[in-house]
Amino acid sequence: MTKRYFYNISILFLFFLPALAIHQSAHAAFPVTERIPYSDFKKLIQEDKLEEVILDSLTIKGILKAEEWQKVKKSVTTVKVDDPDLIKELVAHNIKFSAAAPANGGWQQNLFLLWFIPMIIFLIMMTRLRRGATGAGLMSIGKSRANLYIDKDTGVTFDDVAGVDEAKEELKEVIDYLQNPQKYQRLGGKIPKGVLLVGPTGTGKTLLAKAVAGEAKVPFFSISGSGFVEMFVGVGAARVRDLFAQGQAKAPCIIFIDEIDAVGKVRAAAPISGGHEERENTLNQLLVEMDGFDTRKGVILMAATNRPEILDPALLRPGRFDRHILVDRPDIKGREEILKVHCKNVKLGKGVDIKIIAARTPGFVGADLANVVNEAALLAARVGNEAVGMDNFEEAINRGIAGLEKKKRVMSKKEQEIIAYHESGHALVAESVPGADKVHRISIIPRGIAALGYTLQLPTEDRYLLTRSELLDRLAVLLGGRVAEEIHFNEISTGAQNDLERATDIALSMVREYGMSEKMGPMTFQNGKKPQFWDIGFRTGRELSEEVSKEIDSEVKKIIFDTHVRVKDILAKNKDRLQIIAKLLMEKEVVEGDELRKIISENIPIQKKESPA
Repeated sequence: MTKRYFYNISILFLFFLPALAIHQSAHAAFPVTERIPYSDFKKLIQEDKLEEVILDSLTIKGILKAEEWQKVKKSVTTVKVDDPDLIKELVAHNIKFSAAAPANGGWQQNLFLLWFIPMIIFLIMMTRLRRGATGAGLMSIGKSRANLYIDKDTGVTFDDVAGVDEAKEELKEVIDYLQNPQKYQRLGGKIPKGVLLVGPTGTGKTLLAKAVAGEAKVPFFSISGSGFVEMFVGVGAARVRDLFAQGQAKAPCIIFIDEIDAVGKVRAAAPISGGHEERENTLNQLLVEMDGFDTRKGVILMAATNRPEILDPALLRPGRFDRHILVDRPDIKGREEILKVHCKNVKLGKGVDIKIIAARTPGFVGADLANVVNEAALLAARVGNEAVGMDNFEEAINRGIAGLEKKKRVMSKKEQEIIAYHESGHALVAESVPGADKVHRISIIPRGIAALGYTLQLPTEDRYLLTRSELLDRLAVLLGGRVAEEIHFNEISTGAQNDLERATDIALSMVREYGMSEKMGPMTFQNGKKPQFWDIGFRTGRELSEEVSKEIDSEVKKIIFDTHVRVKDILAKNKDRLQIIAKLLMEKEVVEGDELRKIISENIPIQKKESPA
């Protein structure tokens, strides 16, 4: 809020306080009144406790005589009865009496207006100030809060989007629908009502939607799914109606709802009153509006989510969201294109190779790659470089994978030795089994929150399937650190906790999901959909018997124990190399993959790469 806003608030209070003072002073002028029975009123007359009596058509008001210590006179009131002797008694006790003035004059009778009118003015001005500060007044709470971009206001075209070529091709058809609807309508085709962009976080779903609007040169309404949710009942449904009304008025246009899972979750079988019921009402209104609007006018609804599994089926059926477009993690070629886009305005050094950077960032999405480029530029600027070098990109990638380097953390010599042997065990096993990725770097410098050291492996290509032997090799690499500690120290530490957790997950998935257990056979024992809180009383998936669960646990244990024996055999046969690598790590703290392979290939013969049994 600006200084102008606080200035206006101050003016309002200066206006409001005098009205409050008038009200308080006016009430101070009147005695405090108590309602009593007529019999008690007559008793006060007999006891000479009344100073004055005011007669009205319906009531009688008496002002009591004040004591010396009382600052405000008290008064009583009673219902008027037919009593001819009342006036005589008042005269006899020397009490002043009078009739009440008519109700059409005097500022006392208009005191309510003097208090009420300033309050109304105050509320009106507060509403206007709120509209100026937040863009929405009290009367516009049911209005849509979508941001409207006209024509090229989005500032994004397909030139700004890379690495998602299939999604771009699908969306180019949407642009053609908006620009040439007759081309499709002449053959009886209907423009799709909705396009749902699905994919992991950071893959560029929102960017794609803006690019579609920028390319089509049509109005673009953008709102988050949480923008429909409010504390007031019915506001979400009202905002949905208003959003679609605005879209129809601006047709042809695109309506984009980001993070639609905030409002489009699966509806409960037995709705729970409160916030969930309000969210479901909003979803119901969205379904109704999607059924009702006319696509011939060129209004297309787009939405994005990274959690499609929790969306209501009614939202995903044909006739609502007709197109489901996957915006997946980019492959190596896609990562290269994304890096080129983000490096346009970055001064690169001579030795920088975008292809190598793309190869060293498997699994990175567009947001991750943008962060790598930005971090590399910041690192180069910090040390005063004239351009961003390859070493800056390497450090930026390491930060993205393992976290910030903590060189100043004080560690004992014993702990450094344990970590060195642990990481050497990982690296040596990774270079000894055929299905593991190549080792790129070993380090015993702590990084991130909990990593005391790390062994970085980089795949030579993007993989979408894994064989049983490859999974067993990965499991072996995970156990390599713990086994190395056993061999050298005859002791184990807590450093392998994460390795054991990941190894157990792999073995469990092999048995329960992939059917890779010889004993259990080609079967899956996955329980299916996990029950949600609204599924209480309903059984989902397949229940497993105690006997089957016991056999699954036994098979998981067997896979891990067999792999443990295999890894122990590998490291025992290469104990000399394990010591050489660990000592080198303690001296240099970081050993590159090429240097590791050179050590392995020299003098001491190493066991041939073996496949799992």
